[in-house]
Amino acid sequence: MHRRSLLAAPLLLLTPRLAFPQGAAAETPSATAPPAGAPDDAQAQAAPADALAPILDRAASLPSLHAVRVAHDGRTIAARGYHGHAADGAGNIKSASKSVISALIGIAIEKGVLEGPDQKIAPLLEADLPADPDPRLKEITIGNLLSMQAGLGRTSGPNYGRWISSRNWVRAALAEPFDDEPGGAMLYSTGSTHLLSAILTRQAKRPTLALARDWLGGVEGFSIASWARDPQGIYFGGNDMAMRPSSLVAFGELYRNRGRAPDGRQVIPARWIAESWQPRTRSRFTGDDYGYGWFGRDIAGSPAHYGWGYGGQMIYVIPERALTIAMLSATDQPAGRSGYRDELHALAAGIAAALG
Repeated sequence: MHRRSLLAAPLLLLTPRLAFPQGAAAETPSATAPPAGAPDDAQAQAAPADALAPILDRAASLPSLHAVRVAHDGRTIAARGYHGHAADGAGNIKSASKSVISALIGIAIEKGVLEGPDQKIAPLLEADLPADPDPRLKEITIGNLLSMQAGLGRTSGPNYGRWISSRNWVRAALAEPFDDEPGGAMLYSTGSTHLLSAILTRQAKRPTLALARDWLGGVEGFSIASWARDPQGIYFGGNDMAMRPSSLVAFGELYRNRGRAPDGRQVIPARWIAESWQPRTRSRFTGDDYGYGWFGRDIAGSPAHYGWGYGGQMIYVIPERALTIAMLSATDQPAGRSGYRDELHALAAGIAAALG
């Protein structure tokens, strides 16, 4: 059977456990399977994990999938590694890191480092503006960068290699010709989120990684394993950040709980999370809504918010189902054109449906 059909049909997702295909790599068992004689709460926790077992078994049919981790009602109920990969090994989350940049912007606004999403970026990046700047550069706001509505030509897709080959990524992004007006159509561009990293670095007078470790690092389970930098030493806003699935889940849980950490601290302002999830534009590639660093779509009949990185690096937050899902994949093939992204959406939908 074609691998997509194994995941796309909800009824198939709920069928009894399937045996591993011959030659498939053994999977890491569910992280929460309790031993015999475990306390009642552990036994209750095992019920949803058991419901996921056949779905996660069948996910082995996806050759690019490296790991899946699921948290339900605040507890990790399943963690799997696939095709020889550890269940909680660090991986490059690619553009899923744009959701992390958005969180840092929200915290910076709360701390007074930045004024708000309507703040104009030209005064903050004045030293890197072109010698004869397009007047529209003065109209771009922080919110425009977050929602991919800056209007500047894209530095992603076919333009990505040229952009990261430049000697100064900030100047190159600001020098792109305008393809639309600021606040216009969504033009997905990693240059936009890299400008946000540069703004954070300059306004806070600290590297973006140091800010992330200070502002988010105290959240239980959250950490950034590594992060690439540009030729000027600015951490790559919106790409090449390494995290573990458990760290991605901890980050997603922070959003699911409206910015509140497990210890009760308000880490991200609740109003910022609401603003980030508010649809502001729509992707012409997927038709999904986009807010401030988060996509939005229905999954298993429920509103879901997700970060998506090249190759299939995913963080899903489905608040009304008390569900957070992280997925890591290979980074050598695009997930959109191949249909793999849709298979991951189907896997997330199957997980949500199985948990009820």
